Amino acid sequence: MLVEHPRAAAGGATLGSRLREPRTLAAVAVSAVLLLLIGLQIAASISGFEGPLASLARDYVGTPKSMSVPWAGLVLALVGVSARRRVFAVSAAIGIDAVFVALRLLDGKPFTVGNGPTIVLTALAIIAAVRWQGRERTDALKAAALGALLILATKVGDVWLHVTSAVHPTVLDEYLLLADHALGDPSWVVGRVLEVLGPEVYAVLHWVYIELPVAAIVVAVWQLRRVVTTGIWPGHYLVRTFLVLGLVGPLFYVLFPVVGPMFAFGADGNGFQLGNFWPSALPPIGQSPAPLPFDEFTPRNCMPSMHTAWALSLFIHTRRDVDGSRAPAWLRWGGAFWLAATVAATLGFGYHYGVDLVAGVALCLTVESALREPERGWDAARIRLVALGSAVFGGLLLGYRYLAVEMAQYPVLAGAIVIGLLAAVAVAFHLTWFAAAPDRAPAAVRV
Repeated sequence: MLVEHPRAAAGGATLGSRLREPRTLAAVAVSAVLLLLIGLQIAASISGFEGPLASLARDYVGTPKSMSVPWAGLVLALVGVSARRRVFAVSAAIGIDAVFVALRLLDGKPFTVGNGPTIVLTALAIIAAVRWQGRERTDALKAAALGALLILATKVGDVWLHVTSAVHPTVLDEYLLLADHALGDPSWVVGRVLEVLGPEVYAVLHWVYIELPVAAIVVAVWQLRRVVTTGIWPGHYLVRTFLVLGLVGPLFYVLFPVVGPMFAFGADGNGFQLGNFWPSALPPIGQSPAPLPFDEFTPRNCMPSMHTAWALSLFIHTRRDVDGSRAPAWLRWGGAFWLAATVAATLGFGYHYGVDLVAGVALCLTVESALREPERGWDAARIRLVALGSAVFGGLLLGYRYLAVEMAQYPVLAGAIVIGLLAAVAVAFHLTWFAAAPDRAPAAVRV
């Protein structure tokens, strides 16, 4: 099934129809992104920290903040061009990076890469827009937009983390500590296990945790591998879920500010922690939790756990190909490993409480349900599943905040309710999207 975007008849096009045209939508989207970046840059400059445009400028001519994200963005952009052009683009990016690395080392600056892919991705988009035509141009621009959005999303996310700490002088970690008793305090348990396993396991988990975007790009490139040869884009793929999760999830950071066990109850609290308890002992929190005053620079980015949400979405998208067929074994095992390692890292490093992860899972399944199989439309099954997931997610957050004492007093009952609610969403998700073999391939979109 191919979905075309018909133009309105000459002379009869309404404002609504013009706004639905691809070029108009693209122009509106680009303008919105530019306005967002400019607004955030102004806010960051006033507040005294680096904004997205300043960080992006460093990716072009300075020292990139990340070595992997610019390359991941370029790799994603290359799914829309031919193999020959991919070779030229990668070669150019490597050459540019080599020059910048040499100049930095001669100047006594640290080794890093990332300038080359950023410059080449920009050049690719400009050349495609100016010189190429037809499907070749459309595919290249759409892929370049995805790569650019990945890079820009990290820039916006960095600014948002500053915002979370600036607007909330207190955090709600005491409430989550009590609520986490219902799950057996998994952060303390996994933290002690990692101490026993030693630095080698820690290093592997740390790499997995940091390089989640790279794993996502591997999956996305696999899903989009046939775009150039067929001219057909899948109706849904991992990048869409990643971006929507990144847009929705961090909004709750300002509604439920939490810094995590290693900061609120551990050695990294910069003097604001209640003590150095994590992971050796549970803090002696009584039955009267209260907001905890904290510093102005530690991000309040725990609730929900976005790493868990993103890793789960990666796992889901490694189960099947975009046509509904079973994914290859290497991809399925890779997705399972990345999810398990990410969960171990989020808990074992003291970045999250167990209840954060539960909320992240509920959010992921809800967002994925809203996006999956768009050709199916908003039928009764999708509406029920999204409504259930939203209700469970909202109920969990309300319970953590207002029933934390009761959850600690009755941990078995509370834990059963929390796990039961999550299981209900997971089972409904599986029955809706995976239980039955698909009777048709998911629709593709030709643009």
